[in-house]
Amino acid sequence: MSGASNGGRGPTARGVGILAPPGLEADLADVPDGLVGRIAGARGILAVSHENPDGDTLGAALGIVAIARALGTPATALCTDPVPALYGFIRGIEAFRADPDPAIPCDLVVLVDCADLSRVGEVRGRHAALFEALPVISIDHHRSNRPGADDWVDPESAATCEMIALLALRMGVPLGADDGALAAALMAGIVMDTATFQHPNATPRTLRVAAALLGEGAPLSDISRRLYRTKPEAQLRLLGRVLDRISTTPDGLVVWSDLREADFAATGTGPEHSEGIIDLLAQAAEAEVALLFKEHEAVTRLSIRTRDGGVDATRLAGAYGGGGHARASGATIALPLAEAVPPAIAEARRLASEVRR
Repeated sequence: MSGASNGGRGPTARGVGILAPPGLEADLADVPDGLVGRIAGARGILAVSHENPDGDTLGAALGIVAIARALGTPATALCTDPVPALYGFIRGIEAFRADPDPAIPCDLVVLVDCADLSRVGEVRGRHAALFEALPVISIDHHRSNRPGADDWVDPESAATCEMIALLALRMGVPLGADDGALAAALMAGIVMDTATFQHPNATPRTLRVAAALLGEGAPLSDISRRLYRTKPEAQLRLLGRVLDRISTTPDGLVVWSDLREADFAATGTGPEHSEGIIDLLAQAAEAEVALLFKEHEAVTRLSIRTRDGGVDATRLAGAYGGGGHARASGATIALPLAEAVPPAIAEARRLASEVRR
């Protein structure tokens, strides 16, 4: 198997080179040996993101493809839904397919940023026989994930892209691969999931990985500007409609709003333009819990944010079969918007009332 040289900067394990930039040597030990072996031994890889993709799942899938190709292994980036225009600046993003490429044989599915196949969307149903036949491994940072033997689930990681960066180095693939495209894609995922390192999920390891990506050409400032400080006028109008409907409980512990399908029609926007609304609601100074209810046909999608040291957001999300992180979670409520809101608000208020500061 071909692969990137380790440049003399680390030992070689099972034929896989190890790259260890200064400061990250110890962090590479976090990458499970079993995962490395499965990816190194694959003859073809499907890197699959979750439905309704965000920057972390997209960057991570591109990262897996880059690692595989550096090792001489054909790979495809797969996402059942169209890539939101917000991420159009990421080099290589056009490589995503909604269905597997029949010309590329594969013997391994790598799920990124999602716990299991239930999160990959309609592509699973369209290719049920393929997904049933292939072995599946998961690389994820959601606490609600229940990992299998060769999965790598690290709830302390700020983003799945942080993990993919370490995996690349562990497998001897330089972060500057493809003229910096790998570093940029991974940085986009980290920036998205940390809000440019503002969320409490950013750890010293997150910053070490980001520094290494920056050193390999990732344009941090440009990525941050594009993801958080650049919005089309139509999206601003959408934000205005949602913010105009903000409500709070009488005690101020819960703040929420809703996003209706009619809002998209009125503003000429789509679901991809709803990115970041929940984080605006979470800026409410007194609220312990921020909720955004998104109308979606006959069901309601719920986004949850909570204050550091307060409510564990997974407790509320878990009541509806969802999950995520302690500070940021989500779920789908099998009720229309009008019926979904009152019980979710009541439970959020109950959880918030337990917080003692």
